[in-house]
Amino acid sequence: MDRVRRCAADALAAYGAHPDATIELLNVSENATFLVSDPEAGLSVLRVHRLGYHTELEIASELAWMGALRAEAGVRTPRVLPARDGRQIVTVAERTGEAERQCVRFEFLPGIEPAGETGGALAASHFAELGEITARMHRHASGWSRPAWFTRFHWDYAAAFGEAARWGRWQDGIGVGPAERAILTRLDRVLRARLAAFGAGPARYGLVHADTRLANLLVHEGSISVIDFDDSGFSWYLYDLGTAVSFFEHSPEVPALVDSWLTGYHRAGQLLAGDRAEIWTFIMFRRLLLTAWIGSHRGVDFAAGLGAGYTRGSCDLAESYLSGHS
Repeated sequence: MDRVRRCAADALAAYGAHPDATIELLNVSENATFLVSDPEAGLSVLRVHRLGYHTELEIASELAWMGALRAEAGVRTPRVLPARDGRQIVTVAERTGEAERQCVRFEFLPGIEPAGETGGALAASHFAELGEITARMHRHASGWSRPAWFTRFHWDYAAAFGEAARWGRWQDGIGVGPAERAILTRLDRVLRARLAAFGAGPARYGLVHADTRLANLLVHEGSISVIDFDDSGFSWYLYDLGTAVSFFEHSPEVPALVDSWLTGYHRAGQLLAGDRAEIWTFIMFRRLLLTAWIGSHRGVDFAAGLGAGYTRGSCDLAESYLSGHS
């Protein structure tokens, strides 16, 4: 983190920040995100990218879609603040070696997360709006003429659970012993079969946010802003619903939240016949993927705090899901 902080400080020089500007770490996940307090420019957010997760072209593609959503679909996303020379992406070399990190500076959007870790009444009141916003994103993505250079990764079965799983193997998750492995192996096999049968045609698969969990939403004056498109890529549209209940899939509130999300989604989009039957397939797809993420991010405080308890909960949910989806 000391190296990352130094990269953040070096990047601010390229943005022409005031010499007395300060940085405060907001969170660490795939990337490190800092709050920048500039006595002249005010607040902004600086994202320092993880090494090797994205190419510069992939980051530029993310920013292009964010801008198009804001301009063309009415989705409130943070604006990118360019460097003094107009660059949206600033590359900074680590002082201790050859590694280079990409940095992006965003405007600061006011707001708070819809609710706490377990959903809650406030989150329920906004899930319909989230569903509608998600439908607008999907509708825009399906009709958008992407730049010829646009490139983002996929969140399909191979990317999630294949030989080169992006977030590591769920088998290496915290607390995965023989009993847990047996249950989750059954889940893995059923997910693979049902996703193959579901298909990846253009009506069901396209460009998605891929991380619309509560931490990436900001509520301000009754409306929702969507932030952090770092995981955006190509996947099933229903995957966005799976991500909306990330980390609290086991909560008894989830079925009602899903209903609210669907109500909102249908205001601006449509699901195909048969899609509803696979909603829990995508919730469990995400749950198993997060089990892998926790195992590969043990150094992240949030992941370590979930630990083996999340794996046990995944097994309980898997047993329930498999009883009706074998």
